[in-house]
Amino acid sequence: MQEAARIVKLNAKAQPKVGVVLGSGWGKFADRLIGSVRISYRDLPGLPLPTAAGHAGELVIGTLQQNGNAPVDVAVLSGRLHLYEGYSAREVTKGIHLLHAIGVQRVVLTNASGGIHPQLTKGALALISDHINLQGTNPLIGHNEERLGPRFPDMTEAYPAWMRKAAQEAAAEVGIPLFEGVYAGVLGPSYETPAEIRFLQSIGADMVGMSTVMETIAANYLGMEVLGISCVTNRAAGLSSEKLSHQDVLATVEEIFEKTMVLLSAVIPKLGRIHASW
Repeated sequence: MQEAARIVKLNAKAQPKVGVVLGSGWGKFADRLIGSVRISYRDLPGLPLPTAAGHAGELVIGTLQQNGNAPVDVAVLSGRLHLYEGYSAREVTKGIHLLHAIGVQRVVLTNASGGIHPQLTKGALALISDHINLQGTNPLIGHNEERLGPRFPDMTEAYPAWMRKAAQEAAAEVGIPLFEGVYAGVLGPSYETPAEIRFLQSIGADMVGMSTVMETIAANYLGMEVLGISCVTNRAAGLSSEKLSHQDVLATVEEIFEKTMVLLSAVIPKLGRIHASW
């Protein structure tokens, strides 16, 4: 990612310390940045192209300016990669490595998920407090480069409590309720069966999706701090009479678009503060 990072630094004057990975339907957040520079993944060596609907495939660097908050430079990956697209775990996390290479220290991972916990109904927003990796792989498999991170990284606090506290405070300030729960990452692309959802319930999962886990592992490995925010687009399989479709997922995120944008715009300035202040 060093060559890709060089290209980014040549094209963008900003030096963001906060990064955002936009999940399905979250892409319009990048349009909120002021003075943004957009770089297609095609122009960044080593960065694969997303194929899933709702993922643009560009790095956007700009400034988030909200009333009452100091401006914050942000690097946004508008378009994520998934294992179900045929990419390896290492390829899926290339974007995280790029963010790290350009100096990002904290990253917000957004996604769409199916709600398992009774409180997680269609349109709810939830912080990820922990995850269960059921994707059958790990981005750290294979040769380890000690200059990047340890062979056996600790995942005890994959989603730091101070960041979740900051997000809860920001959500309260803008009047948006935020649930916290455990995210189960599965491989996809088929949706889960009702029996699989009953299994996930039994092992403590509150929501389920097909992303985020690989990126969280890679970010922790690289010493970055992670905040996970999930938009619950539907009740998981067997918990309602509705059939599941990706079109409905995108439609639900679109319906609550303004709420997700208000939340991100309130949370990100708080992540620019030093850890010790929390």
